[in-house]
Amino acid sequence: MKDKKSIKEAFYKALKGFTSMLPILFAIILLLGLFDTYITNEILISLFTSNYFFDTVIGTSMGAVLTGNPMISYILGGELTTAGVSLFAVTAFILSWVSLGIVQLPAEVEIFGLRFTFLRTLLTFMFIILISFSTVLTLNWIA
Repeated sequence: MKDKKSIKEAFYKALKGFTSMLPILFAIILLLGLFDTYITNEILISLFTSNYFFDTVIGTSMGAVLTGNPMISYILGGELTTAGVSLFAVTAFILSWVSLGIVQLPAEVEIFGLRFTFLRTLLTFMFIILISFSTVLTLNWIA
């Protein structure tokens, strides 16, 4: 009898969590539609300079500002690659999309403090650039 009650409670909590996430899912779909409609390949390519270092920094910055779900970052990364953006920038974009979040910085400062948040953000930014270069250079070396 107790197992049926706990299963029912777990199902209710899962359903409640799913319904609370629906607005976020709809917003993601809407933003992707807007991104796909209004941000053309020419605009994306014009943001990047074909300089690997600056492209990596731009990709890191874009990912930090456009923070979101990792699944969406792969889709956007694929679109950026198709548009001709360098793999350095796309790798940095995907890494910063999931690990740097300008949007959640106020909450992070509130929870962890300004010093910790600043150091974590700065170190994450630097390591994203390092990891992006390492990843792409390793891929080029293997291939």
